[in-house]
Amino acid sequence: MAYGAAAHRRADDVAVAVRDLNPGETINVRVLEGGASLSVRVLDAIPLGHKVALKELLKDKEIIEYGERIGRAVQPIPVGAHVHVHNVKSLRWSA
Repeated sequence: MAYGAAAHRRADDVAVAVRDLNPGETINVRVLEGGASLSVRVLDAIPLGHKVALKELLKDKEIIEYGERIGRAVQPIPVGAHVHVHNVKSLRWSA
């Protein structure tokens, strides 16, 4: 089975694209912890190495990747959307 993205943990909110993803395609997402997989319909063009939402992310929700908080949604992010600097504020410099 070919995968379009990989997530580290099943509880992660996002996965990383392992190739360029196209709007409208349905991809398989490999979950590294436990070896599970899931399907996601891609909403936006998502470049290799960028993140795709695996869950509906409400505004102000902390986003989890690798089991860690990596940012906060600055607007609602639907499943399959591109998750990047236009819709996430990093927690790195937040107090």
